[in-house]
Amino acid sequence: MSHVRFTEEFKLEAIKQVTEYKRSVADVAQRLGVSTHSIYVWLKRYAKPVEQRQ
Repeated sequence: MSHVRFTEEFKLEAIKQVTEYKRSVADVAQRLGVSTHSIYVWLKRYAKPVEQRQ
């Protein structure tokens, strides 16, 4: 099974929909065609300062 790689811009837009537009993680995941798990991972990762993300 191959893994789809999403751009950083895509991930940041997904996070913005949850944090700024107050949409639910489940709604955003369904609309974008990704798993809720991915959204939660991205939220956790991008909450860190840029230096610590990698």
